[in-house]
Amino acid sequence: MSFERCLFRVKRRNYFMPHKTDLNQQSNLQNIPYRVLASGAKIPAIGLGTFGSDSVSAEVVAQMVRGAIAAGYRHIDCAAVYSNEKQIGQVLAKLLRSGLVKREELWITSKVWNDKHDQVVDACKQSLKDLQLDYLDLYLVHWPFPNYHPPKCDVSSRSPNARPYIHEDYMKTWRQMEQLVEAGLVRHIGTSNMTIPKLTLLLRDAAIKPACNEMELHPHFQQPELFRFCVDHHIQPIGYCPLGSPGRPARDRTPEDTQPLTDPVIVGIAKQMDISPAAVCIKWAIQRGQIPIPFSVHHYQDNLRAAIGAPLTDDNMRAIAAIDKNCRLIKGQVFLWKDNQSWEDLWDSDGRITPP
Repeated sequence: MSFERCLFRVKRRNYFMPHKTDLNQQSNLQNIPYRVLASGAKIPAIGLGTFGSDSVSAEVVAQMVRGAIAAGYRHIDCAAVYSNEKQIGQVLAKLLRSGLVKREELWITSKVWNDKHDQVVDACKQSLKDLQLDYLDLYLVHWPFPNYHPPKCDVSSRSPNARPYIHEDYMKTWRQMEQLVEAGLVRHIGTSNMTIPKLTLLLRDAAIKPACNEMELHPHFQQPELFRFCVDHHIQPIGYCPLGSPGRPARDRTPEDTQPLTDPVIVGIAKQMDISPAAVCIKWAIQRGQIPIPFSVHHYQDNLRAAIGAPLTDDNMRAIAAIDKNCRLIKGQVFLWKDNQSWEDLWDSDGRITPP
């Protein structure tokens, strides 16, 4: 068994309560894996993303959440900027009132958007109000840059007050995040779209360390150095775009992008196991140790099946490790702060924080 598979051997228990669903999974719910955070809290090892890529309405996303929870999901990944927390909150309130699920069985994440870095407490309270919850299990700083972009913008959009990462400013935001924990409004705080240099400074200065880091992770973008850094520092990696985000917005598409769902290795393993390429990507993510949060209006039950079905072999895992193309799909051009600037400046590709 490889080191990573040994390190991330999935723990299983009867963590999800059985419900009537068309998945017919009363006996299978006990097999849904979870991760144990540094705090000792258990977080389900597959979540449901709720970013509709600017093309799926809030009402449709909310009904997806309803169906997913009925099917057995207990981890829902939300964000204020997705503009659907109010509708999701209505669904959550009805489910909790019905007794179908208990609040303590759910893991609900939200994120503070870039234009609220200096109003974190108010932003969190608004998300709690919209989601109709008393607390969040996890609250993330969505991006380390306070650079706003409007919904449905194109790749040329820039915040008029855009600026680079300034650690002193980020720590002012993080101190507010720590206040949320102290006030009992959130149970854990974390980061998103960070790099090793930025996380190194945060770990040095934070009173409350990040519990999780949400980052792009899929077979064509495995980020091994950042992944290992997070694990070594007891930060749980959460992977967005786990299927290569085939429905991502036009602003996040470039001609050089590749698609893991069509990779011959992924397709070959899928044929061997008689499952979909998407299921292979989800199994790989969970067995590697990250928490995938796929978004799918129509295939969320299939994604859940992938999490509880037969695992990939060690040979499968090695084969997928070899197809990493370092292909970042969410490049973040809309967060740049200077004209004629490369998106790589956002990601500290030379190992140091890009200067202003």
